[in-house]
Amino acid sequence: MGNRILIVEDSPTMRQLLVFALRRLKGVEIVEAQDGMDGLRKVSSDHFDLALIDINMPVMDGLKLISLIRGEESLRGMPIIVITTEGAQEDRERALALGADEYLTKPIQANKVLQVAKDLLKLT
Repeated sequence: MGNRILIVEDSPTMRQLLVFALRRLKGVEIVEAQDGMDGLRKVSSDHFDLALIDINMPVMDGLKLISLIRGEESLRGMPIIVITTEGAQEDRERALALGADEYLTKPIQANKVLQVAKDLLKLT
């Protein structure tokens, strides 16, 4: 059984880039969500092994989504990678304090995303 990855990102271009990078992992299933609400719906009704979450999104931002995910007992162990244009130290600290496992700033490098995803999914 492969790993299931949820990408929560409002930019279709950015989602495509992430999907393209993550497809290099063997046997992964990638599900996309276009905003925080959509992401919350998907993560609440299905099992994912990893989530990549953008911070700046309409409807519900990524930080709110992370805090809701971490508030759910069943989702606490799911690794979260934050992907954002916000490079400030305080944004990083806030995301990590809310429960993100990793914080990547845009522009995203496919190899970096791949490496972090592999590490968090404990793939060799």
